[in-house]
Amino acid sequence: MSKKGNYLKSPDLLPISHDERKISPFGFSVIWIGMAIVLAAFAIGGAGIQTLPLGWVIVATIIGSVAIGIFMTIIGDIGVEHGLSFPVYMRAPFGTMGTHIPSLVRGVAASCWFGINTYFGATAINGILNLLYGYDNWFICFVLFAVVQLVNTALGIKAVERFADLAAPIIIIISCWMYVSLSDQAMSQGRDIWVWVESPVTGGAAFTAFMVVVMANMGFWATLAADMPSLSRYFKAPKNERNWFKRNKAQIAGSVITMPIVNTFMVIIGAVSYVAVLNYDPIVGLQQAASGFILGILLLMIVLAQWSTNTSANVIPAATIFSNVGGPKVPFWVGVVMAGVVGILVQPWSLFGIIIPALLVIGGILSAIVGILFTDYYVLRKRRVNVQELYEEYGQFRGMNGFNMAGLIAWVIGGLAAYYFPSYSFIVGFVVGAIIYYVLAKHWWFVKYKQAEIEDPSDEKYLGITVGRDWIVEEGLDSVVVPEATNPINT
Repeated sequence: MSKKGNYLKSPDLLPISHDERKISPFGFSVIWIGMAIVLAAFAIGGAGIQTLPLGWVIVATIIGSVAIGIFMTIIGDIGVEHGLSFPVYMRAPFGTMGTHIPSLVRGVAASCWFGINTYFGATAINGILNLLYGYDNWFICFVLFAVVQLVNTALGIKAVERFADLAAPIIIIISCWMYVSLSDQAMSQGRDIWVWVESPVTGGAAFTAFMVVVMANMGFWATLAADMPSLSRYFKAPKNERNWFKRNKAQIAGSVITMPIVNTFMVIIGAVSYVAVLNYDPIVGLQQAASGFILGILLLMIVLAQWSTNTSANVIPAATIFSNVGGPKVPFWVGVVMAGVVGILVQPWSLFGIIIPALLVIGGILSAIVGILFTDYYVLRKRRVNVQELYEEYGQFRGMNGFNMAGLIAWVIGGLAAYYFPSYSFIVGFVVGAIIYYVLAKHWWFVKYKQAEIEDPSDEKYLGITVGRDWIVEEGLDSVVVPEATNPINT
């Protein structure tokens, strides 16, 4: 029996209706142009070029980017189909209370990346101000830049998309300019970017180095692969569309096509920057490769890119998670502020030296969650979800005092397996998490705690947009469903 006003029914976490979905395939592609330009991508290129030729770094990056883009799209169907965010759906495989543990790991990771990208952008702002006015105080730039990004995100998803529309064409043009400037700088040092390698390796060591680049790309974006539903629930999708590819065309356009292209180009820039000045940070490289007006414009691109990345890939997911943990007393905008505070307190300026190892570890831990979500949503429930019960304190997802032990055990085992095989972290974490969860959930947990959509696999009862349904959960009241077939004014 549900209680009125229960904490699971926070207004910012209710399902998104069809009419509220505003982001088109083109709009999501534009958002990705900004999101993919981050320090981590530059770092992957800089680390890769130390042991592999640029051509192999590119091949590894394309493989990793396309693969993780596919995982993002697969998991993102949760948001497209049912309008649910990541922390809300996590109540299914982890329980209404258990969801908070893995969700907070993702939320803190997103907040840390917000801090790192903000620091990266702040150094660029400081460089511009130093160039124009001789001003030099990166910390003031950091604080102001953080505040501006948080305000932009708090204004909602449409404000984020509008900013991406403005920033994307500028970013594309300046990225090409940046590549040319750094390539010229490398050539002036007598280094051919296509053949130069700092410490080349061969044989098994070369394969391991190749896989590290693949997994680093997957590991970084594993954070977004896990909670893509928090974004995808805002994507436009046709009602009554049973074709999975047509329903997810916005995701495919952004995550499988645009992201790999832009991400690969950014990895190339990081590699070229390292060839030019032995530092993957393009700000350092640009300050040696350009000057005056040109340098200022190039640094401006860095600022716009970090802004676009943070709002979509870091602050929105973190704020959604913090709002889920806090319930109705923590609305989305408060979650935004919390994400900003955490991002500042971790002192991101001290995290640069551990980016690649951190990507592999965090990516592996989160990949187990991706595997669990895949098994729960596609294999066990077959995309059918008893959405009303996700918002009930004493419903089918309560499990043992709010915990689904099958999900928690599978996550721990999958995360540990990924940790001990860092060169293959994402694959190991995903496979182990998925298999362990399947065995425990199917043969133990769901035998004990029955799941309505598994016991009665009805499309009409438990699918969302595929059957023309918007899930409507009224705050403080029992959940209700309004199927289009029975309610002609359903929106």
